[in-house]
Amino acid sequence: MFEPLYVAATGMNVFEDEMVDITNNLANARTVGFKKGRVEKESLFTIEKTFQTQLREQMLSQGITPPFGPVEYGTGVRVAATPKDFSQGTIEITNNPLDLAIQGEGFFQYTMPDQTIVYGRAGNLHVDNEGNLVDPNGHKLEPGIIIPEGATRIIIKRDGAVLASMGNSAETQEVGQINLVRFYNPAGLKSIGQNLFQETDSSGPPTIGVANEEGLGSINQYSLESSNVDVISEMMRMVMLQRVFDTVSKAVQSYDGMLTAVDKMKQ
Repeated sequence: MFEPLYVAATGMNVFEDEMVDITNNLANARTVGFKKGRVEKESLFTIEKTFQTQLREQMLSQGITPPFGPVEYGTGVRVAATPKDFSQGTIEITNNPLDLAIQGEGFFQYTMPDQTIVYGRAGNLHVDNEGNLVDPNGHKLEPGIIIPEGATRIIIKRDGAVLASMGNSAETQEVGQINLVRFYNPAGLKSIGQNLFQETDSSGPPTIGVANEEGLGSINQYSLESSNVDVISEMMRMVMLQRVFDTVSKAVQSYDGMLTAVDKMKQ
């Protein structure tokens, strides 16, 4: 008798998770390189052995093909996955030579404090006190690149070659190479916060290559990739979700009223 309440509860739990996802997307609408998430849902099913099901099993045991299939009763819904949408964000021009944007497929590589390699699309880099190119959280690019002290001009080519000129000299010297990686299934990457991701069995291992070659995107200097969150679409999702949540809530209230009425009839 209480199964409808359970079904409604699973739906409301999923709506809560989806609302959190929408809120996170909206909160990061201006975060450099942020990729919006989405909630994928799936139905929960159980097979009840009703008279029709028992009859079907009996017919099969006798070698008779029943004219109907198994009867499935839905028992709710659950979150199947929360993948990221890695579609391209808008490229915005800046005046910072260490602002980089990937136009196309690929990820930057960064080294965590425990020396594990993680991946991200955000290229708002800066130089730390040791001359290393790092992300806003201080994670070094992998492989590491050190900008020489006294460098007056930094040029980063579309293939990731990093050049620097010293003093008033017009000549440049190559100080490093920024490589990009790509994954067979980027949606399978695990988000670890700080706009970074780890590889998983689902994503597959990274394939390292030179930017602008072999299907990898190009690196644009003086540019940043904006978040791919569409604020209007997310707000529309939020309104629709709220309406569905209200509908389920009213259904629960109606069912609760029915149970109350039945209980009074028993008395």
